[in-house]
Amino acid sequence: MRLLYRPLSLLVSVLGGLLATALFKRVWSGVSGDEEAPEATSPDHSTREVLLAALLQGAIFGVVKAGVDRAGAKGFRKLTGEHLDDK
Repeated sequence: MRLLYRPLSLLVSVLGGLLATALFKRVWSGVSGDEEAPEATSPDHSTREVLLAALLQGAIFGVVKAGVDRAGAKGFRKLTGEHLDDK
């Protein structure tokens, strides 16, 4: 059963990345009024803006990844009765 977890986990991770990207864009637009976050090398944005965007993006991606991983592990355990940390 554990062999099934890896491909499913990969698929769920990709979907989580898409969710995190959409969420970040929405939050950034609400915070800054800009549709796109600044690139680190952009001469049109301040260092403060670039770092704030990176901080916000990292936080959102980290929370979404942890949530997706947690939900995947709990779902796997519920379906199979097997804990992922069991040897």
